[in-house]
Amino acid sequence: MPRPEVLERLQSAEQEADDIVAQAETDRDDRIAEARERAEEIRSEAEGDARELKDRRLEEAREDVDTECERLLAEGDDERRVLEKRADKRIDEVTEYVVSLFQEDVHAQT
Repeated sequence: MPRPEVLERLQSAEQEADDIVAQAETDRDDRIAEARERAEEIRSEAEGDARELKDRRLEEAREDVDTECERLLAEGDDERRVLEKRADKRIDEVTEYVVSLFQEDVHAQT
């Protein structure tokens, strides 16, 4: 094979290799860009899921607090009624005691 033909084939092969490398680099860059886009989509999706989960748990906690608050209020109301009944039963006794103290003071002063 004459020398110019060999050189042409070599140059052609080198050009073909350069084209393949350039295409590979382009493909690599495209895949990296696609991977970054997908990663951003996944990150965004995960953030949305996390927000939803946080909101759901916060709402559940609020409901639990409201339920506990209602229970405590009902319990306090029950205790108040019991104390009122006990106090009502002792009104006469306390009144008699206060009157007797007053009478003792009045007798002590005379």
